[in-house]
Amino acid sequence: MKKIAIFCPNLLANGTVKVALTQAEVIQASGHEVHLFIFNRGGDFIPPNNVIIHYVFDDEKLSLKKQQDKLQQVVREQEKLTGKFSLFLSNSTDCDIIVSGCDFDPCYYFCHCALKQELLMELKRGPVHFLRRWKKAKALIGKNIITVSNGITQELKNTTWLKPQSVQTIYNPFNIEAILEKSQLEIADIPTEPYIIHIGRITRQKRLDILFQALKLMPSAPKLVLLTNRPKRALKLAKKYGVAERIITPGFQANPYAWIARAQMMLLSSDFEGFGMVLVEALICNTPVVSTDCPHGPNEILTGDLSQYLVPTRNPALLAEKALSCLQVLPTVNQADILKKVQGDYIAKQYLALCNE
Repeated sequence: MKKIAIFCPNLLANGTVKVALTQAEVIQASGHEVHLFIFNRGGDFIPPNNVIIHYVFDDEKLSLKKQQDKLQQVVREQEKLTGKFSLFLSNSTDCDIIVSGCDFDPCYYFCHCALKQELLMELKRGPVHFLRRWKKAKALIGKNIITVSNGITQELKNTTWLKPQSVQTIYNPFNIEAILEKSQLEIADIPTEPYIIHIGRITRQKRLDILFQALKLMPSAPKLVLLTNRPKRALKLAKKYGVAERIITPGFQANPYAWIARAQMMLLSSDFEGFGMVLVEALICNTPVVSTDCPHGPNEILTGDLSQYLVPTRNPALLAEKALSCLQVLPTVNQADILKKVQGDYIAKQYLALCNE
């Protein structure tokens, strides 16, 4: 039995945290001991059962050096009690900058984002935003990096300043049986009328402006359920585009799968993604998807016959046209090729193989 340490920033509702928790779950389910080092308390998610939890920092503000020293101390004290870890996995930019100052080995850093696109986006926002993101990005220089899509792997290999020790792709893991089980649960707040769905944080990259413009071009389409972390802001933006009366914003949902499974279709309007987890979750729930063909992820998920549901970015007219076409003849999607490549036990084996490299 191997001992695996996974670093996670918090339990807030976002894709990176969700991946870290699923990593812990699938590795533990494969018969190994998982320790989840959570840097800060608080958040909506609940850690998986049977995983050993360590909360690293309290509320006091520590310098970066003191955070690194504290993390190393917590990990080494645990190793004295239960033996050395076989593998360390760092799961977010907030973790990377701390973990990179420690001497954990072997240690792999996950790149969940389209790094080039994120840096360019922050540069447009201004030098302060760019420097803050650049400081975190530099933590990956010379490291062993795991990306969550082939598109990101290719991007990083072409990034001259990064000079990673290694770069490889391992798709995000999905506990398909658990998702299907949760998707069948009854939730009183789910609309009984037909609806389409979008799930995502309110950020520039998600392009809710494109989504709402597309919705306005589809007056015959069902209402849009928007599961997001900032429903009031989403509603304000919807009013700007004249579609506020056609969206439903229930806020964060602990079980989004029940909402996805009952939707007629999922829409993704992003300028870029790291992978596009919600697309896979929709396919698992047999909910058709129409997505922008953005870098990176969607064109690795919607392959074969499903590739017809990819549209160019920043084109609400084509997004609306393809969505209406999909609604007319709903395709069966729960046999998509990607689902074989993201099964939890299959991905867990790829993580565990890193112990021997």
